[in-house]
Formats: sequence, C-alpha cells, structure tokens
Amino acid sequence: MLLETPEPVLPHAHLEELYLSTFPRVAAFVKSMQGNLEDARDIFQDALVIYLEKAQRGQLAVYQSEQSYLLGIVKHLWIRKFRRDAPKVSLDDAEQTINLEDAYFPLVNETRLLQILEQSGKRCLDLLRAFYYQNLSMKKIAAFLGFKSERSATVQKYKCLEKLRNVVKEKSISYEEFFE
Repeated sequence: MLLETPEPVLPHAHLEELYLSTFPRVAAFVKSMQGNLEDARDIFQDALVIYLEKAQRGQLAVYQSEQSYLLGIVKHLWIRKFRRDAPKVSLDDAEQTINLEDAYFPLVNETRLLQILEQSGKRCLDLLRAFYYQNLSMKKIAAFLGFKSERSATVQKYKCLEKLRNVVKEKSISYEEFFE
C-alpha cells in the first residue's frame, strides 16, 4: 500500500521528527557494518538530502514508512561507500602474500605414507604408482606389469587398496597422522 507522500517541501518540525526517529536506527546499522558515529552522520545527511530532493520533485514512493524509506537509502549509500573505499589488491600482490599450497594443502607426511605403501608389497606399490602418479591406463599397466588382461590389473589394484585399508585399520591410523 502506497502511503501518502509528504508535502513537496517538508516543514522543519517534520524534518526534525524524522531525524530523531530514524537516526538511532541508522547509527545502529552503520555500527553493525563496522562504521562509526561520524560515518553514520555523514551517510544519514546524504540520505536526507536525497530524500528531500525526491520529495521536492514529487518522486517519493513510500510503501512502509518514511523511516524505512530513509533507512533503505542509507543502506544503498553505505554499500556504495564500502565498495568505493574497500582496499583494492591486485592479484599479483595477493599471490605474493598468500602461499596457497601452505594455506590450503597440508604437507603430507611422505615417510609415513611410504612405510604403509611398502607393506603392501613391491608389485602393489608399482601398480598404484603407475595408476595414481603416472596416470597410466589400466591397459598400459597390465602390459607393463605383465597381467593377462586389463581386468586382472583392475582386480589386483582393488586388492592392493584393500590391503592398505586393512593395514590402516589394524594399526588404528587416523587421517591426520598422514599430515605434518
């Protein structure tokens, strides 16, 4: 429901009432967005100017209340200010300050992993290395390691992985133990 828009020029008393009833909400919003009282005053003054200009031109479309309308203007202005004032960091600078490997990929405790892999036997180690590290197809692995068919190599890979799972279960090794 569209509320009645105020007179083209707001009387001083109405403007003061609008200021007193709306500013506390504006200050709370700005504070919640890491702003300070000075920011709240500046943004609110700008919002009031926009509100008054729209009122003078007869372009106000107030659906809830004047306070809500003003708060909406404040939110838009704050977001615009935040985008404008936010520090811009070039990707080159960010790349130098953040080492993604260290930040997101924990170092694998390779010796621990290798010890467990070696327990599965040389043939399993060769098969898993060919599949996971060298990215060879099962057909090439079968030919390279002397399996009768691609299917036998696949079955052997499954058995090797099961062996490794059992070793990990038997020794009660947790996932975290593989990382430093």
